[in-house]
Amino acid sequence: MLEWIADYPFIFYSIVLLVLIKLYNMLTTGKVTNSERLDGKTVLITGANAGIGKLITMELARRGARIIMACRNQETAKQTKEEIIEKTKNDKLVIRKVDLSSLTSIRNFSKEIHETEDRIDILINNAGAYGLRNKKTEDGLNVLMQINHFGPFLLTNLLLDLVKKSTPSRIIFTSSVVNIAAKLDLDDLNFDKHHPYFRVYATSKLCNIMTANYLAKKLEGTGVTVNSLHPGMVKTEIFGNFYNFTGFMTPIFKFFIDFLSKTVEDGSATTVYLATDPIGGKVTGKYFADCSESRILARAAKSGKSLEKLWKISEEMVALKPDERFF
Repeated sequence: MLEWIADYPFIFYSIVLLVLIKLYNMLTTGKVTNSERLDGKTVLITGANAGIGKLITMELARRGARIIMACRNQETAKQTKEEIIEKTKNDKLVIRKVDLSSLTSIRNFSKEIHETEDRIDILINNAGAYGLRNKKTEDGLNVLMQINHFGPFLLTNLLLDLVKKSTPSRIIFTSSVVNIAAKLDLDDLNFDKHHPYFRVYATSKLCNIMTANYLAKKLEGTGVTVNSLHPGMVKTEIFGNFYNFTGFMTPIFKFFIDFLSKTVEDGSATTVYLATDPIGGKVTGKYFADCSESRILARAAKSGKSLEKLWKISEEMVALKPDERFF
């Protein structure tokens, strides 16, 4: 055994490091301990049909919430809705179609919501994508940036009046710890120059935090709290696109992801915590991980000038109209 370690020290220490990371993840995973009910509350969550979104929807339905499932894939949304109703006995679930890669779809979705709803107590921007190639949408926007940032940005602005009417209310953005790897260039936010897809993804997740922080400042004192979170590395459908880029290394990446990933249940915990715990109605403009505040943030997330500039550029990129603006 000792001879093997001496011959292959890199492999040995790599295995030890992986085991330590796994143990750390297991020991620090946050748990939702509150039993707060959401009876009479309306929750709107994007990407409610699969992955983390499905588990979040399940738990909030179990707590009595009325939930608007904002999804692109209507077929899986219907299956998820039936499963949740069967398991929670809560039939107050409504499916609405929205495609975050289309600004027209988002605006049509907002129109439908305003025609059918009079309140949104909790808005959860959960849907996201990863590993998409650097192509443009019908709106001329980088597809990954549009799904992860520009789409949720527009959606939040369009629904803000309903959220403000429902105070005390909450807005939650799903981000990622990879925000610290972003190299933010606000003069090329649409990535018109070619960049590695990981940089695009990291930037989109940093933009989620920056949007949440700026919005929190603008809404301070209104009764609306705005926070963002890192759910942890969770093995969900989002990795399907990622594997398109890994080639012959795919089996190795799959092993590491399978070994280090949280369960979907654990990955949904921080969002559920922010949606249900009293702290989520008091604290605003913060970034969370494992059901507690985290300080693993890129410097730009704390820069007032950068926050405002990102907001203004995002308004231009989604062609926010005068009657869609609140600030």
